[in-house]
Amino acid sequence: MKWRHFPSLTVQILIGLVIGILIGWLEPGWGKTIKPMADIFLRMIKMIIAPLIFSTLVIGIAGTGDFKKVGRIGLKAMLYFEIATTIALLIGLVTVNLFKPGQYIAQSVTQSSAPVQSASSLVQAHKSGSEFLINVFPTSVVDAMARGDILQLVIFSIFFGLALAAIGKKGQPLVSVLNTVAETMFRFTDFVMKFAPLGVMAAIAFTVGDKGLGVLKGYASLVVCFYGALVFFVGVVLFVVCAIIRVPFLRLFKAIREPFTIAFTTASSEAALPTAMEMMERFGCPRDIVGFVLPTGYSFNLDGATLYLSLASIFIAQVYGIPLDVKTQLAMMLTLMLTSKGVAGVPRASLVILAGTVASFNLPMEGVALLLGIDQILDMGRTATNVTGNCVATAVVARWEGVLDDAKMMAFEGGKKEITK
Repeated sequence: MKWRHFPSLTVQILIGLVIGILIGWLEPGWGKTIKPMADIFLRMIKMIIAPLIFSTLVIGIAGTGDFKKVGRIGLKAMLYFEIATTIALLIGLVTVNLFKPGQYIAQSVTQSSAPVQSASSLVQAHKSGSEFLINVFPTSVVDAMARGDILQLVIFSIFFGLALAAIGKKGQPLVSVLNTVAETMFRFTDFVMKFAPLGVMAAIAFTVGDKGLGVLKGYASLVVCFYGALVFFVGVVLFVVCAIIRVPFLRLFKAIREPFTIAFTTASSEAALPTAMEMMERFGCPRDIVGFVLPTGYSFNLDGATLYLSLASIFIAQVYGIPLDVKTQLAMMLTLMLTSKGVAGVPRASLVILAGTVASFNLPMEGVALLLGIDQILDMGRTATNVTGNCVATAVVARWEGVLDDAKMMAFEGGKKEITK
């Protein structure tokens, strides 16, 4: 039997989802028994966190070339990235607080599923702005890695990347090594995701077996809320951005429909990168702008992922009945604002960040397992939004630099017939 004849990972995960629902419904006892499979998958995800974040974030800062040459473009890109991802975080936060999708599952969660903590215990580590700021900086990066404190790891990685960029050519061998580490971790992630169908099957089987089919109402509510928030972000926020920079939104979306489709169907931003770069260059963005903004955006401008992370983290708190005050939620948003920029667009990488954030704020890790069952559905939407957001960011920076070719943009029709050069 040839491996290439096996169904795609997406199909396998969906099959695992259906089988898990059936197992939990028809054999609830068995569904609870196979829960360790989901726990093992979660642990496999957690062991990727430190090397993946460190290598990708350092490369994103130090591996972009001569910063003196691209400093102006980089500053403009980073400014836009920060504004866009902050808006995405806020949209996710408002959506989850407004519609409270976690309440539908919370009614089915038993007290034995996870210890319910009060808001005061969650705020304890972040009870003051000064303490939060102090705790951001690690005393030892090894200790931060061992404890899974991804925020401290991000801070160390940022300073390390800046220092590596500052030493210029002397740092290139290390940049090459970290590139190799990053590529290895991407492949490592691919290996881990081979177990995703089993992990999903076990997670959903335990959830349905322990809490009943009623829990699926919460899933439906979460999916509707999430995709509604994505549609609002793309259809309103990015539409307004395009209007401000005088780029026809529908024409731009027509230009990127191929990378959008690739990203949605494969749930991998990287799979869509070559096509996205080609289309944006043909759309009128100079090659140097495209070559810098798009790849950098894959680490620093994950609009769909950041929206998901803010929504999912509060969703988990809602599921387990853990009240979070505004101060704590804003602290989580600040954390996500940094940590969401640490991982490039690999399939389901948001699970890595979500697991780290949940652990940092002492929320039940079981909540991440609860989301595994529908993560594929969510990942397709957030990945496609990531690609769309980065293509818009490329047009923004090109217009900001005054180098967007309007004639080329207006003449763009798409399709294979345009590729003549």
